[in-house]
Amino acid sequence: MSAEEFRSGPRWTGYSRVAMSLVSVVTALLVVGVFSSPVGARGSSRVDASESGLSLDGQAWWPTGFNAYQLATDWSVNFGCGAMVDLDEYFGSLPPRSLTRFDAFQALAINRFTGQMDYGPMDAVFDAAERHDQLLVPVLSPQDGACETGKFKSRDWYVDGWKNYTPEFGRETMSFQDWMNSAALRWRDSPSLAAWELVGEPETSECTDAACNWWTRNCPPDAAQVLREFFDDAGAELRSTDPNTLITAGFTGGGQCGTAGDDYQYVSASPAVDVVQYHDYGADGVPLPGDQWNGLARRIVQAADVGKPLLVAEIGENAGSCEDLDDRADHIDTKLSGQKAAGTAGALLWAFVPDPRLAECTMDIGYEDPLYAVIGDQAD
Repeated sequence: MSAEEFRSGPRWTGYSRVAMSLVSVVTALLVVGVFSSPVGARGSSRVDASESGLSLDGQAWWPTGFNAYQLATDWSVNFGCGAMVDLDEYFGSLPPRSLTRFDAFQALAINRFTGQMDYGPMDAVFDAAERHDQLLVPVLSPQDGACETGKFKSRDWYVDGWKNYTPEFGRETMSFQDWMNSAALRWRDSPSLAAWELVGEPETSECTDAACNWWTRNCPPDAAQVLREFFDDAGAELRSTDPNTLITAGFTGGGQCGTAGDDYQYVSASPAVDVVQYHDYGADGVPLPGDQWNGLARRIVQAADVGKPLLVAEIGENAGSCEDLDDRADHIDTKLSGQKAAGTAGALLWAFVPDPRLAECTMDIGYEDPLYAVIGDQAD
């Protein structure tokens, strides 16, 4: 689910081919020369993946943690996405060796006053994670455009739009292709980098109205093929820039366009995907939600069939005015125990915020939330 969706309500997810190739080469050289300033000193990733799960520093690892989408928000520099976070306080509050998934969108690396690239706020996230020996999954772009361009990514974006710079969308200075490579060059050696995520909750549907409402979108016949080719191509390019770090596909997993039914396994089989995902909402206290075609039990089998671990990267349940925080913690503890026993590779909760709205019905998780104890107890 998008950050914007959850923060706004209770549930807040004609150049020729040759000319374009030359532009890409020149842009890549500029990115290397001007923007590359890697953080950290490690030459290879600490995290590995196999059918049996994830490992960290050579030891089996069933990570827990939070989605903390707003970590790179700095209102003195960028456009922001949610409230600002004291990074040392956040990373210092986590159980050891936790995993945090956060928004690393291009818009958050642009100085809103100058319009120029400014990596300072995102560098600060990596620096703080390293100081506290915590792990990160940067999400490089959102499907729905929230906190980024505001534009939903339709089928055409996955065909070739990700390679093109379209300044009319705003909050961009380069194509997604160049942003992906720029980010990889800058942070690929960070000891806190666990995996890259290209797009959060990707789907290859087509919009039929200006608002691109989900109930009016079309799912084209080649939706799965287009999504698979995107991961094959964009993932291979990311791998060439950073050959050591895992790539996770941020699938919702519930039957979305491009990954419905058997298409989930087809796209997951991409050689540029190392870890697959499932996002779990609306089944409080149920470890394996969903039906026989698109439920979590089916996704675990499909992930095993392609030899890849499955991370439940978003688990959300409302609390506050509508449910006691301790009851939510009990429900999620039950859910995590069942998912671990069923063969998942880890669990991340939606969503940490520094300013939880306890008087409202939301999925907000603050520092004093009993879910901290849950992720600490469940972590391996």
